[in-house]
Amino acid sequence: MPLTAADAQAFLPTGFAPWVRALNLTITDISTAGATLTMPITEDLARMGGIISGQALAAMADTAMVFACFGHMDGFKPVATTNLDTQFLRPGTGDTIRCEAEIIRAGKALIFARATMVALPSDKAVATATATFYVP
Repeated sequence: MPLTAADAQAFLPTGFAPWVRALNLTITDISTAGATLTMPITEDLARMGGIISGQALAAMADTAMVFACFGHMDGFKPVATTNLDTQFLRPGTGDTIRCEAEIIRAGKALIFARATMVALPSDKAVATATATFYVP
């Protein structure tokens, strides 16, 4: 049976560091093709002007792409980020950030992924990211 969003959400508290858990991420979808997560824009994650911090966006993208890897592998197997490249497009404001991560290509030892982060309710892209993951 494939992983579900509930499975992924249950794994988050035990499988990730406290500072990642502090992002208050919700896994809304996971499949063999990718994963979708949301993150509220809170006072703790925003900088001056209520703009979500770049560090929070980069951590969200990395985490979303890790969950995309889990969905692709149909299980919580270790992966290590070997490369993460984030492009910030515009200030992220609003209530929530939605991150859609997808698997671009997966081999035996490397998985390539891409993520797009969108501010809600404006539905405008605020950042994109690509990453490479090593599968030990």
